[in-house]
Amino acid sequence: MGGTEPYEIVCGQGRFEALQALGEKKIPCIVVSASEADRYLIGLVENLARRKHSNRELLTSIQILSDRGYTCHQIAEKTCLDSGYVHGILVLLRQGEERLIAAVEKGWLSIKLAMEIARSKDVDLQQAMIEAYESGVLKGDQLMRVRRLVDKRKTFGKRYGQQPPRTEKHTPQKLLHAYQIEVRRQKVMIKKSDISEQRLLIIVTAMRKLLADDYFKTLLRNEDIPDMPKPLADRIFGETP
Repeated sequence: MGGTEPYEIVCGQGRFEALQALGEKKIPCIVVSASEADRYLIGLVENLARRKHSNRELLTSIQILSDRGYTCHQIAEKTCLDSGYVHGILVLLRQGEERLIAAVEKGWLSIKLAMEIARSKDVDLQQAMIEAYESGVLKGDQLMRVRRLVDKRKTFGKRYGQQPPRTEKHTPQKLLHAYQIEVRRQKVMIKKSDISEQRLLIIVTAMRKLLADDYFKTLLRNEDIPDMPKPLADRIFGETP
């Protein structure tokens, strides 16, 4: 852009900014004369025709930048991606995790879950977790819980104080069974919490009825009880759910 007459970028804004970021002094372009309506139309056509790059192209570009010596933080800045995502992609590429990379490319496996699976040393476990996730036996958060649970069982054994068990082949069904055990344990905790909440609700309801009774309020004044603990008052008067 130069000279005495102003110029406007009709299309190619991304390429223009990319060349600027690379420090280029001269940028190839085609100068056209067009009305405002035509300029809007040209820009619209470019946006509609813009090809969406595949995940494979993105991964290849990240690998190329890394090979050129750029850090994860620098790559993240250049690609507008999270540095953690960039780090995860590079780890998978360096470890040759073709199956996991393919799953990330297809979009059904997140980079976070791919990293979790890649950290496992057990090949059978990796395959079982992929199959369980792909078939819908386990969802994302379930898979994370199973991963942590399997690690604890493998390291410390099935029971506290038990020696680590011998390595056994993992299957989606076994992972699902382990998850179901964890779910039952958490359901018991939730049930206990519900019981406590119900008891508290009974107490709060009873106190509300008593405080609405004039005779009870007179009794409180006679006993010189002008107030009550703030947490209980918040519950009764609705300031706390």
